[in-house]
Amino acid sequence: MLKAPGHYDYMPWRRRPKITWPNGAQIAVWLAPNIEHYELFPPPNPRRNPWPRPHPDVLNYAWRDYGNRAGFWRMADTMAKYGVRGSVSLNVAVCDHYPEIIERCCALGWELFSHGTYNTRYFYEMDEAMQREVIRDSRETIRRVSGQKLDGWLTPAISNDETTQHVLAEEGILYTLDMTHDDQPTPVNTRSGRLVSIPYSLEVNDVPLFVSRNTPAERYAAICKAQFDQLYEEGAECGTVMCMPLHPYLIGQPHRVAALDAVLAHITSHDKVWLATGREIAQHYIDHHLADHKAWIAEGTP
Repeated sequence: MLKAPGHYDYMPWRRRPKITWPNGAQIAVWLAPNIEHYELFPPPNPRRNPWPRPHPDVLNYAWRDYGNRAGFWRMADTMAKYGVRGSVSLNVAVCDHYPEIIERCCALGWELFSHGTYNTRYFYEMDEAMQREVIRDSRETIRRVSGQKLDGWLTPAISNDETTQHVLAEEGILYTLDMTHDDQPTPVNTRSGRLVSIPYSLEVNDVPLFVSRNTPAERYAAICKAQFDQLYEEGAECGTVMCMPLHPYLIGQPHRVAALDAVLAHITSHDKVWLATGREIAQHYIDHHLADHKAWIAEGTP
């Protein structure tokens, strides 16, 4: 029987050491636009077919391509209106296919981190050497187009296996989004190196809300506001994190972008909000709280 990878320990919410954010903020809010590229004829994967229809799935390919052609620009302008930077979950092939998008992200001061090469190339069945090659290619590509260091990682379609987090730590990645298990950063147990998990949400992610549940735009805005309000209240006792994963082909649609505007207006109307990037959240946690959390875990839950 396979053992659980044991990447994280149980940390009861009300008992763990307190987290504080810069300037007395109660909550760190970060937006993660998933800027992706899908291949019309992706390589086969034995565990998942990237397209729901027979190849070539022109309909679904074009739907996602809408995000890069139109939706991204609407989404980026709305975020810029409120001074909210993005932390881009980037299929690094976008750097070559759509360099204009990368130029706009860099001009806005957005972080670029890796979401693999294409969103149609999963980590299922990849051995460690293959995973390492993708990570290293991502690092070099992001450095080449932006000058940025690769600090964050989200496996394409969250298709990581039990070894992926070990490889990420060994390759010097700062934070992972492959675990959606908490509302605060937490340590990740790896065989060597250091890695932290920061919150990435499936609950306010526009893909499950708009695609799987057919949520109206107004209801999406209400859900995101409720998520913020609860975490903001709890953050008065111990700093919380709210992540909003976005997909330009969905949130960037003309009938939905006003919902994003409404959510950002609500968030930015509050004091004690740290509008951060993924890199900034991870680094602050590492610098100020990681050691305390590890020591608390080592002592055993009180």
